[in-house]
Amino acid sequence: MTLTRDDVLDTLKQVKDPLGGGDLVSAGMVRALTVDSGAVRFVIEVDPKRAAEIEPARLEAEQKLKALAGVASVSAVMTAHSAPAAPPDLKPRNAAKASEPKGPQKIPGIDRILAVASGKGGVGKSTVAANLATALAAEGRRVGLLDADVYGPSQPRMLGVSGRPASPDGKTILPMRNHGVTMMSLGLMMGEDEAVVWRGPMLMGALQQMLSQVQWGALDVLLVDLPPGTGDVQMTLAQKADVTGAIIVSTPQDIALLDARKGIDMFNKLGTPILGMIENMSTHICSNCGHEEHVFGHGGVGAEAAKLGVPVMAEIPLDMSIRMAADGGAPIVVSTPHGPQADAFRKVARQLIADGNA
Repeated sequence: MTLTRDDVLDTLKQVKDPLGGGDLVSAGMVRALTVDSGAVRFVIEVDPKRAAEIEPARLEAEQKLKALAGVASVSAVMTAHSAPAAPPDLKPRNAAKASEPKGPQKIPGIDRILAVASGKGGVGKSTVAANLATALAAEGRRVGLLDADVYGPSQPRMLGVSGRPASPDGKTILPMRNHGVTMMSLGLMMGEDEAVVWRGPMLMGALQQMLSQVQWGALDVLLVDLPPGTGDVQMTLAQKADVTGAIIVSTPQDIALLDARKGIDMFNKLGTPILGMIENMSTHICSNCGHEEHVFGHGGVGAEAAKLGVPVMAEIPLDMSIRMAADGGAPIVVSTPHGPQADAFRKVARQLIADGNA
């Protein structure tokens, strides 16, 4: 029998709303429900002050759905709802203060947060993030890496991490660790070939959970590997967390730089400092004859950085060893720590530390 949306809703109606006495569905708390090939995903909208009271109901909903025939996986994320505005004549005198956003908040135990971003996909942003994380760890920093590239979470493969993170109390999540880096990724919660088919509220809820409910411990720096582009995840990070700065990754190709400019403009509008740019796939040197070729052009990132008044932090070559190391679960900084490719990332790590950004 094929699992249907109605089957899921009927099961969720069996879970009582701890706050109102009805059930989750009739209370209007179930949002963004998707049922796709046995994968069930939905958001439970709650008052953030009552999240702890709703958590047992969320766990019960997951358990009941997992027992349902045809269900392969379940993902239930809690996210805060927006309170309706009061009519003009009923607004309290301090309405202006009450409506003001709380603004970006420090994450307990984390000294600095660095966003690793790109305007478009395919420029090697995640590879750069993995190598920067391991390079900072090699310099003695306490490093975390949050894989927030929810549609293409590749950090588990690049850092050689597998298995599902544990949750000792059903509320907090224990991250994974390898190569001196504490890591959390949505890719650890889902199948490697399973697509994430989520709308904005679920993405924002998942990011907030990974920031606040993961036991990161004491970190000098948390790197956040963002999705490409300018979307919900980037905005949520900048608005909810106190981000030290962003590192923009691009190839020297004109098309990549067009999109990189949009990403830079987004961070400027959100008030997030741009720490610098990294030119990836900058040049290729033939391993047979030694001929150097600029496959994607050359100097584009440098010219763009000069316009912005920010440094070019590194020019990373297009090199097969970097790709093979990432695919093998040990970034080039770990697998070949004293080679020229690893040195490029180590140089960036040392500069970030010297500038007080890591």
